[in-house]
Amino acid sequence: MAEIVVSLIIENLVQLLVHEAKFLMGIQVKVANIKDELEIIQSFLKDADARTEIGDMSNVEKTWVKQIREEACHIEDVIDEYILHLAKCSHGRRPGLYFLHKVFRFTIKLKARSVIAYKIQDINKNLKEKRERAVRYHFNTINQGGLGSDTRSDTWLDPQVESLFIEEAEVVDIESHRDKLINWLVEGSSNHMVCSVVRIGGLGKTTLVKKVYENEKIVAHFNCYAWITVSQSYKMEELLREMIKQFYKAKKKFAPKEIDTMKVISLIEELKHYLCEQRYVVIFYDIWNIGFWEHIKCAFPENGKGGRIIITTRSEDVAPSNKESPYYYVYKLPPLPLEKALELFYKKVFQWEKGQCPPELYDLSCVIVERCGGLPLAIVAIGGLLSTKAKVVFEWCKVLDSLSLEFETNSRLRSITKIISFSYRDLPNNLKACFLYLSMFPKDYSINCARLTRLWIAEGFVKEKKGKMLEDVTHDYLSELIHRSLVQVAQVDFVGKVRTCRVHDMMREVIVSRSEELSFCHVSMSNCSIFNGIGRHLSIQNNVNTPLEGTSTSQTRLILMVGVVKVSNSFLATCFENFKLMKTLDFEGAPIDYIPKKVGNLFHLRYLRLRDTKVHILPKSIGKLHNFETLDLKRSLVSELPKEINRLLKLRYLAAYFINRDIEYNIDHQCAVKISSGIGKLESLKKLQKVEVNNNTLISELGRLRQLRKLSISKLKRENGIALCTTLEKIIHLQSLKISAISEQEDIEL
Repeated sequence: MAEIVVSLIIENLVQLLVHEAKFLMGIQVKVANIKDELEIIQSFLKDADARTEIGDMSNVEKTWVKQIREEACHIEDVIDEYILHLAKCSHGRRPGLYFLHKVFRFTIKLKARSVIAYKIQDINKNLKEKRERAVRYHFNTINQGGLGSDTRSDTWLDPQVESLFIEEAEVVDIESHRDKLINWLVEGSSNHMVCSVVRIGGLGKTTLVKKVYENEKIVAHFNCYAWITVSQSYKMEELLREMIKQFYKAKKKFAPKEIDTMKVISLIEELKHYLCEQRYVVIFYDIWNIGFWEHIKCAFPENGKGGRIIITTRSEDVAPSNKESPYYYVYKLPPLPLEKALELFYKKVFQWEKGQCPPELYDLSCVIVERCGGLPLAIVAIGGLLSTKAKVVFEWCKVLDSLSLEFETNSRLRSITKIISFSYRDLPNNLKACFLYLSMFPKDYSINCARLTRLWIAEGFVKEKKGKMLEDVTHDYLSELIHRSLVQVAQVDFVGKVRTCRVHDMMREVIVSRSEELSFCHVSMSNCSIFNGIGRHLSIQNNVNTPLEGTSTSQTRLILMVGVVKVSNSFLATCFENFKLMKTLDFEGAPIDYIPKKVGNLFHLRYLRLRDTKVHILPKSIGKLHNFETLDLKRSLVSELPKEINRLLKLRYLAAYFINRDIEYNIDHQCAVKISSGIGKLESLKKLQKVEVNNNTLISELGRLRQLRKLSISKLKRENGIALCTTLEKIIHLQSLKISAISEQEDIEL
């Protein structure tokens, strides 16, 4: 997990060396040395992260990883501060004082460069010492680990294995799913068929498939069967050999000895030959690799005898698509409904009471079970914990209030986090960072997908791909998290696009824990404020009670408000005066009515969201934000954009309209904002919504915005139609267009 932070810093350093070389005069070599040192350290961190997941990291290693993470953040701070110094020096000069200004600016630059050179030299020294320490303590040797380990485990049992040995009496609501799968396997077509059972870890896929595989109907129907565990790391040769041996064993025979020396191609040929006359059933359990099925499917002949293959996986992308073949099925196992979830919970907690819940614990039971989100693994684990506690309300309330802590410290619940963590651990680094972002939103919160993906872009988590815009890449990222069952779809619009999403409560516990471990995100709530250590992201929920005035101005890069009911003027002033390196401010729905004039001091600011606020004027200083990319003013009270907005040459997203609640719903109900001439300079714009263009000059300027994908304009008159058509011919990437006339009686000549 620490590798994520370092990986992002390396990417930023590479970008800096390539694109900002002019800022790094005299220190470019030293910055390159930092990048090289971090790349070497990264190999140690990969191994450390792997050991963290299985609880096999020593205290010395934990301390070392923490120091590396903090050093990486320090590097980012130093570079950003230097660029900020240079930006300040390059601002305009006062008339008549050109020579003095030039001397002063040169002196400031020289001083800043001297300071940065000293700091970078110090960073290089620190990184070199930490790398040497890692080598000295053998941190990159997975069997040795570091010194001083007091909590190491020599063996570690995969918690999923327990699911293979659950008795039928211990599960609930499995019969309908079991019978449906059995019917598919036995009664289906004589063509060989593939059925993929898909969903999040802990939902009961293993238990279900094991009960199907052992069912007497399956045993009687098939004469050849095998259960193959694939998991995240596998060797194809070993899997093929194991399959052949299980087939022979099922017929009480010995497999040919020569298979032990065969390579993949020979093993596939052996399998195909053997299965030609067999009615086979094979379970491929726990698949993670998207290419696994493509590699192995050629081993299964289409013999017309009704061969069957069942796959269990957490990712829809891994499952063979039902679009490839009419005989490929995807079975999405649903979570337990509340009634069945309670039944399972009572079975586990009240074993001595024969599953009978005392009336005084019924409401608490419902709260706990709902927290589990229909996940049998979580229900059984938490039920097992509560079965050891006194059956009284006070004791149960204590457990419920400290559940997040229990997940980390209680051995009975650790299996939940381990199983769910497998999915997180399998993510590539860029998706891990994106996924951690979800920890900033409250439990059960429906997250606006557009908001989430633009936050990812602002953070630099998304990299452009050839032939694709950043926005398209972010949609791919979100889709992958959904297909991996890490993110749940909450709302889909009329064209099938996912509009809002959420995270399963148990999954959220895991990422909140990871975020705290990484100091990735700090959460401030009305009844709890956690703000210590180095944190790049601050999520403020319900109320503002975080004393920002006392925090370091070089650390926080993002402030996100969710459900805040009160914001003091001093808090708002601190956000814009003290946090000089801020990149993202998301005040959606916050009760604020102004933005301080010092917003222009936030040179690194890329993202400002004022949706559903009462802000009515944007300061002119916003024109100083040369790195600015996203401005969201939807349903704010801003009615006119300052002409300085036209200086923001990196602006990609501009959405602005306000609701006129003084009139009945009509064409003027959703009011566009006024813009000044010069809008054509914003050639990076991808979305422009919703602006007044009531003259041909402004309409003509829109033709320079060749990158526009979405455009929404209003107040058009009949005579503007021809000019608009001419402009639209130039915007060749346009995907969405909304046009409103000046009145409902006006016909636009198109």
